[in-house]
Amino acid sequence: MARLLSLNVGMPKDVPWQGRTVHTGIFKYPVDGPRLARRLNIDGDGQGDLNGHGGEMRAVLVYQRASYDYWRDQLGRDDLEYGNFGENFTVEGLPDDEVHIGDRYRIGEAEFEVSQPRVTCFRVGMRLGEPQMPALLVAHHRPGFYLRVITEGRVQAGDEIVRTREGPHRMTVAEIDALLYLPHRDVARLRDAVDIPALSPGWQGSFHDLLQTSEHTKDPRTWPGFRPLRVAQVRPESSTVTSIYLASGDGAPLPRPLPGQYLTLRVAGAAEPPPVRSYSLSACPAPDQYRISVKRETDGLVSSYLHAHLQAGDAIEVAAPRGDFVLPDDAETGPVLLLSAGIGATPVLAMLHALAAARSGREVWWLHTVRTAAEHAFATETHQLLAGLPHAHEQIFYTGVTAAAGLPAEVRPGRLNHDTLASLGLPPTATAYLCGPEKFMAAMLEILPAIGLDSGRIHTELFGTLPAINPGVVVTPARPPHPPPGPAGTGPQITFARSGLTVRWDERHTNVLDLADACDVPTRWSCRTGVCHTCQTPILSGSVRYQPDPLEPPDPGTVLVCCSQPETDLVLDL
Repeated sequence: MARLLSLNVGMPKDVPWQGRTVHTGIFKYPVDGPRLARRLNIDGDGQGDLNGHGGEMRAVLVYQRASYDYWRDQLGRDDLEYGNFGENFTVEGLPDDEVHIGDRYRIGEAEFEVSQPRVTCFRVGMRLGEPQMPALLVAHHRPGFYLRVITEGRVQAGDEIVRTREGPHRMTVAEIDALLYLPHRDVARLRDAVDIPALSPGWQGSFHDLLQTSEHTKDPRTWPGFRPLRVAQVRPESSTVTSIYLASGDGAPLPRPLPGQYLTLRVAGAAEPPPVRSYSLSACPAPDQYRISVKRETDGLVSSYLHAHLQAGDAIEVAAPRGDFVLPDDAETGPVLLLSAGIGATPVLAMLHALAAARSGREVWWLHTVRTAAEHAFATETHQLLAGLPHAHEQIFYTGVTAAAGLPAEVRPGRLNHDTLASLGLPPTATAYLCGPEKFMAAMLEILPAIGLDSGRIHTELFGTLPAINPGVVVTPARPPHPPPGPAGTGPQITFARSGLTVRWDERHTNVLDLADACDVPTRWSCRTGVCHTCQTPILSGSVRYQPDPLEPPDPGTVLVCCSQPETDLVLDL
């Protein structure tokens, strides 16, 4: 008979970890007597990271006595007590390979529904002093699971657990967990998984993505690492922006990028070691050519070199087009808003070229802000492209101009703000593509939903490093990326391309993620053991070894930085 053996609660607290502070509710302890199971949690309980834990779909975490016995044997531990795995309910029975997603259970006065397996994150390893624990829970098919509270009520240790309904498709917690995290997936079972109403939205979304990946072959037209391209032309676009046309050396066609993608350049001659920088593609003027457009920055080592020294006929090393900020090539017909500031025009200009080439019948809005006419790159080019579209709107804002006298009809003095955007009558059904400096982007992301656009249809591209994902880590003031403390390493050279930093590997670091953390390079991770793939990063050149091996290999052309060490010099898109 299934029974609730221990009721465990604990409020979030700050815990020191690897030189950082983690705000976590992983520390749970048994309590006596009844507690009220509410919609969001048990009375007296809380979660530190509400992005991965807690909330209506993850109100109560369950782990089994049989799994405690299993891990005591596997780990050689005699100190594991109920609550140590962060669970609220320690139960007799309810094994992960028998409980189904969507099953409902009566416990005491309350009724619960199984919503998803445990989220694999580093904190369970931190709590147990076993860093590999997130990977072990998945590999050994013992994750535990979350419950949603259907009917609130009091529960206490000793309560009998009675199943009141069985979930559709009879997909167990262990099967669902393996379907997400382990290789060799059954596509039919993926379809079953997304058909379970009780499965939490996050897991539903992950399975939809896996289905989409399995049903669409990725474009193979690319190349590994860097290859030399010839500079065909260097052309000024404004007082601060220059376009560089790159061609294949033999005139053969180049892989067609998606509109909005970028190129990564390794620029020998600018410094030693050669620095690596990424620039959005602003156009593809011919089958054998790419065009990037570079703004000269006052303190920009690479941009200054490209402006001052690059000439037609030079060769430069280039990695294949990449990036997810793209205009889909599907049959979407709704309005599209291309919104940019300064050099942020480059990726949305590539999108405008694609719309013009397709003779799109979509309603197209081109909104751009720049300081003055002298700095307004692509003014004639965009105006001509928009003139060829039947439902185009163009509005330019010059922030360094105070009067409209002498300006073209499509140009206004002043800034893009709430009032000016609201006055334009933008269609609320528009899909927006937004690129520019960070402060501009933050302002637009606040204003556009305020004037009626759906925030789910607003897509952004940020220059430089991506926003970090470090669940539960208490935020501290950001520091610019820097070499790690201590003596310089003597191993392979590792370049963090987005951060503009090159350092040498040292064996005192456990993995590439550990080195990136020591350099204050913004990183993205959750499990830190090769399970969740949150840390999956494009690798532009080089090779790695894994220790431990990830449970599922990363996508081609990427690396899991949380469990990899360099075999050769590396260039990573971090």
